[in-house]
Order: sequence, then structure tokens, then C-alpha cells
Amino acid sequence: MTIKPIAVDHSSPVRDDDAFDSAAVHSWLRGEVPDLPEALPSVGQFPGGASNLTYSLSYPEQELILRRPPAGTKARSAHDMVREFQVQQHLRDAYPLVPKVLALCTDPEIIGDDFYVMERIPGMILRRDVPADLPITESKARQLSETTTDTLVNLHRVDVDAAGLADLSRGPGYVARQISGWSNRYRAARTDNVPDFQTVMAWLAANQPPDVGTCLIHGDFRLDNLVLDPDTFEIIGVLDWELATVGDPLMDLGNSMAYWVQADDDPGMQLARRQPTHLPGMLTREEFVQRYCNAMRLPTDDWLFYETYGLFRIAVIVQQIYYRFHHGQTQNPAFAEFWRYSEYLEQRCRRLLGV
Repeated sequence: MTIKPIAVDHSSPVRDDDAFDSAAVHSWLRGEVPDLPEALPSVGQFPGGASNLTYSLSYPEQELILRRPPAGTKARSAHDMVREFQVQQHLRDAYPLVPKVLALCTDPEIIGDDFYVMERIPGMILRRDVPADLPITESKARQLSETTTDTLVNLHRVDVDAAGLADLSRGPGYVARQISGWSNRYRAARTDNVPDFQTVMAWLAANQPPDVGTCLIHGDFRLDNLVLDPDTFEIIGVLDWELATVGDPLMDLGNSMAYWVQADDDPGMQLARRQPTHLPGMLTREEFVQRYCNAMRLPTDDWLFYETYGLFRIAVIVQQIYYRFHHGQTQNPAFAEFWRYSEYLEQRCRRLLGV
């Protein structure tokens, strides 16, 4: 496969507050991965990194990826590197789009946190805007969005027991646990400059449907977590398994659609857009949901609930990140205005619900 330079997702210099001891990592890694050279790798950091952080370790003949948690206070169940590593390790045979993980470190003496290293899948990741010299036709956009839908369907059809991931399940009641859990996380992360979300949380608690099924869910399935072949736009990798678990498939679909900004969305959604789902030819959210539910033979009657839940969950994630910035646990200036997005999402949820 030929990789066009403009299409490859490049790393940038490591932000000061996200730096780590690369010599210590290299020394440890040489005992885990055969045939690494003696010379230290060059280290870069990939864009985003609001939750778990992603770095490149570039050797002359090989490029690896390192994943680690962010600095600062973390939700108790979040940023579990051991779990993220093991999910991918077990899942790869059943779902080959998962990157190959190579080594897991749980020794705090190396960089102070658990981390793991995996192979890089070379290819293209579409972020907020498509490069000017990589035009996407309407037919190509349609094909990509349909393939994205089908890739999520294929994940949700994985046999959890056969993949060795049944222990991720906590049994029935996934919807109720999510509403309770995300509501508690928001309350814990709330700062004095954001709304309390009480009306939205109360509506979600009062209107939650029963679980419609159980499957392996990604938890953060977005276009900018997919690696594409830059020549064919075929999906060749699915990244960022931090939130993967076993649960309700429509909750996972709600998570995904909360990021799927379409061309006719309001300015607030357009401002927050992080993937080019607004391009002519892309499926709308309604079309995506219908295609998915037809393939999975699932109902769409309660879609307002799942749509609202997805937006609320983003608000919690955004607020958890802003909480770290607000309390000086990270100095990344990209997080300084995140409180405004929490405020916007509360207003959008209330507009959807008419409350």
C-alpha cells in the first residue's frame, strides 16, 4: 500500500506538561520488544490527547505508539491501561482492525504511570478538516460514512465469549448504570462556572429504556478514531479502546452520533466539530441510525433518549478535562474554554427535550 505524505497522521513535539522519560521507556522496551536498536527513539505527540495521551516512538526501521494516562485527578474507572491493553490483545483475532499491542508496563518507576506500546497502523486519520489537496467527492464521502456504519455493526456482532471478553460484562442494567455513573461523574467534576445539568439528568433517569441487547461496545467510535487507506478510503484500523466494555449497543450508537456533526447543525455544534462529517455526501445522523438499526434489527423508538444521553456524556467528559485545567493539574491551553462547551451542551440537551 502506498501512503501519500499528506494523508499520514503526523505527530508534533511533545507538550511540556505531557513529557516523560524517553530513555527510561526505551531501556524497558528493549527488554520487551526484540531487535530494537540501541539508539533512543525520537518522540512525538499526536493531536488531541484530551483523555489518554498518544505518542510516537520513531526508530530508524520501525515506528511504535505509546499510550499513557493524563496527569491530574482521574475518574476511578478511567484511564485503565491494563484493561485497554488486554481488550485489544483479546479482540484482535475476532476484529482484525484492532492494532497489535506489544508490551504493557505497570512499573511506576519507569514514567510514574502504567502505559503500553503497540504497533502503528500507517494510514490516514480524518480530523476536523480535510487537507485541501485531498478532495473528497460526494460519492466517496457517502461510501466512507456507510462503511463507518458497517464497521460499528461488525464490532457489535463480535462474539464476546469467544473473544475472551465476557468478564467485561456486569450483567443486565447497563443503561441504568450509565445514567447513574455519568451523572455522578458530572457532579464530581462540576466547577462554579457551568450549569448543574439537573434537569437533563432527571429526564434521563426518568425516561431510560430497558437494555435492548448486550454486545462489545467501543465507547468512543468516531471517524477520527479510524485509520483509513489513503488511496481507497478503506477502514484499516480502529483506535482508542479506552472505554470499551460490554453493554447496550444503542448506547454506543448514541455515543457516536453525539460527535457526528452534520452540515445543517447550529453554530455551536459546528464549532465543536472534530471530524469532517459535515461534507456533502456524508450520511446524516438519522440516515446513520437507520442504516445501523436496520442491520442490527433494533428499534429506533427511543432515539431521543440515546441522542440526549450521548450529548450529556460528552459534557461530562469535557467537564472532567476542564476540571483538571481549572485546578492547575494540566496547563494545556486547549482546555481553557472547555467550560463553554459544557454550557452549550446543556442548552442543546434542553432544546432537544423541550424543557
